[in-house]
Amino acid sequence: MLSFEEVKSSLEHAGQSHILQFWPELSGDDKSTFLVELSQLDLHELREHCELAAESAKAGHSATAADQEIEPVSSEFIGSIRKSDQTALTGWENEGFLQISQNRVAVLLLAGGQGTRLGVPYPKGMYNVGLPSSKTLYQIQAERIRKIQELANAKHGSKCTVAWYIMTSEFTLDPTKKFFQENKYFGLDPSDVVMFEQRMIPAVTFDGKVILQDKGKIAMAPDGNGGLYRALVDNKVLEDMEKRGVEYLHIYCVDNILVKMADPIFIGFCVSKGADCGAKVVEKTYPAEPVGVVCKVKGVYQVVEYSELRPETAEQRDPGGELVYSAGNICNHFFTRTFLNEVAQKFQGQLKQHVALKKVPFVDREGNLVKPTKPNGIKMEKFVFDVFQFSRKFVAFEVLREEEFSPLKNADGAPLDTPTTARRSLLAQHYRWAMAAGASFLDAQGKALTPRPRDEDPPAVCEISPLVSFFGEGLEQLLGQKALTTPFLLDEDRAKELLQAHSSPLIENCVGEWNHRWFVLYLAVQLLVLLWGLHMACGSCFTAAPTWQLWLCGNGVLLGAAMLSPTVLLLLGSHIYLVSLNTTTWEFMSRHRISYLKHCGAVENPFDRGALRNLWGFFCVLGAVVWEQVYFWEGSDPI
Repeated sequence: MLSFEEVKSSLEHAGQSHILQFWPELSGDDKSTFLVELSQLDLHELREHCELAAESAKAGHSATAADQEIEPVSSEFIGSIRKSDQTALTGWENEGFLQISQNRVAVLLLAGGQGTRLGVPYPKGMYNVGLPSSKTLYQIQAERIRKIQELANAKHGSKCTVAWYIMTSEFTLDPTKKFFQENKYFGLDPSDVVMFEQRMIPAVTFDGKVILQDKGKIAMAPDGNGGLYRALVDNKVLEDMEKRGVEYLHIYCVDNILVKMADPIFIGFCVSKGADCGAKVVEKTYPAEPVGVVCKVKGVYQVVEYSELRPETAEQRDPGGELVYSAGNICNHFFTRTFLNEVAQKFQGQLKQHVALKKVPFVDREGNLVKPTKPNGIKMEKFVFDVFQFSRKFVAFEVLREEEFSPLKNADGAPLDTPTTARRSLLAQHYRWAMAAGASFLDAQGKALTPRPRDEDPPAVCEISPLVSFFGEGLEQLLGQKALTTPFLLDEDRAKELLQAHSSPLIENCVGEWNHRWFVLYLAVQLLVLLWGLHMACGSCFTAAPTWQLWLCGNGVLLGAAMLSPTVLLLLGSHIYLVSLNTTTWEFMSRHRISYLKHCGAVENPFDRGALRNLWGFFCVLGAVVWEQVYFWEGSDPI
C-alpha cells in the first residue's frame, strides 16, 4: 500500500488533488480505508482516463462519412436458422453436441450490475419477472446448463460438464455468491460455477474531475462488459479454462430471458466454419431500430451503433426487399479460448472507450450529499464486441428474435424490455412449443381456446421448465394429443408424473393420463378372461400324470388362471382405488417429492372431488383432463 504522501503526490500530478479535500475531517479508520482504495487505483493512468473522458463527452458521436465505407457481413460468413436447410442445421447441431460432450465448451455470463433501472437494489440475475414458477433469471440459466449437459450425455453416452463463468462487478459479487449458495447452485456442482470480478474505474465530471460520492470514497463504476478481457487475466480465468480443457466459449448477457445456453447449433456452426469469433444476430424490425449493426467498416468487422448510421444507409434494401444492414447485435457471442487469450494479452488496451452519461450522486464543496436530477458524470465503458476487429475469421449467425432475444432492462411502465415483455416472450415461446407438440388448451369452462397470430399474446399461460425441455424437444410424448387447462406449468415433477404414472409390461407401454382409463378397462377384461378360464378348468380340477411335463400340459390353463387372477385383481383394485381418490400412482407413492403438493398435508389431496364424481369423471367424461390450476388448502394461489 502506498503512503499518504505518495498518494497525494500522484493525485496532484494527475490534476485530481480535490479528492483529498475532506481528508482532515475523516476518522482514523476512514482514512485507512480511503488510503487503501486510492492505492488500488492505477494513479499513473488516472490523468489520461480523466482527460479522455472529458474529451469524449465533448466530442459526442453522430453519423459520419465513415458509414460510406460500411459493408454488410459477407454471405459466406453468415448462417441462419430461417434460411438454412434442415440438413445443415442438424450437422451443426451434431458438431456442437460433440464438442459439448468432450468438455470443450463453457458459457460465460456478463452478469452486469445492480438492477437499478428495474427499481431493485440487487443483481439483475436475481430478478423474478413473474413467471408461474417464480424462477429468477439465474435459475432459468442454471437449469438450461443442466439440461444441455443431460442432452449431450444422452447423445454421446459420456458424462460431460459445461463450466459456467460469471463476471460480476464489485457491488454484485458477494450478493451473487450468497444467492447461489442459498439456492445450492440450482443443482450445479459449485466447483463448475466460477465467479470473478471486473475492474472498477472512477466516474468523472464533464470537466475531467473524479467524482466523490462521499468524503472518503470515490464514485466508481464497472468498466463495461468489455472489461472482460482484463478481468480474465487479473483473475486467472483463462488458466482455469485451460486446465478444464475448454476450447470454446459462449458469452452472453444476463438480461436475455430467452438465451439459449451453449447453443449446440451456434457452437457447431462456428466450429465447422473454423471461426475464432462469432456473433448471434437478429433481423432488425425497422431501419431506425435502436440496436447496433454487425457489419464491416473499411474491411474490418465491428458493431456500428444505430446513432452512427445515416438514415439513408440504415434504409438500404437488397433486391429482395430486405434491409442490407439488418444484422442486429444482441451481445451473444462465440470465442475460442485462443482468441480470448490473444485479446487479453495483446489487444485489450486498444479497445475503444465509449461514453455513458450518468446521474452520479456526489458531495459538493461543502460536503453535502447531492442526488442530481440530470446527468452530471461520465462513465467510460468498453464493449465486449469491440474485439471483432482482431478476429482472423469472424462469422455471424442469424436467429429468430421471438425464440432467442427478449432483454430485460427497464421497469414496468417503459415501452420496451420490461419484466412484462420478458415474461410474455418466454410464455409465448412455451405456448408455441406445446402447440407444436400436439397439445391444445382449454379455458376454465373446458372449452377449447382459439390460437392467435404469432405477433399477439398467446391465449393460454404455459411455462415449461428448462429441466424438461431445452428448446422444445421431447414434448410430443408428454403433451401430444392432450387438452391442457391454463395456467399450465410443466416442471420436472409434472413430467415425471406424465411419464411414470405407471409402466406396465402387460401393454409394453407407459400408462399415463391419455390411456389410463383404457388400461383399467383392459385389466377388467383380463380378469374376466382369467375367471372364465378358471371356471372352465375347475370342472376337472387337477389331474394326475406320469411326468411333470404331461401334468403341466393337462393342468396349465387352471394353474395359470389360479396364479394370475389374484395378481390382476389386486392391480385392478389398486387402480380403481386411485381413481376414486383422483390421484396418480406417482402422486400416491412420491407426494413428498412433488412440488405442487408440498403445501398439502400428509393426507390432503387438492384434486379429490369425492369418490363418485372422481369415478364419473374418469370413466364417463371423454377427452383428456388435466389439473394444472391447483389451489392449496392454505390460501388460494394457483401454481
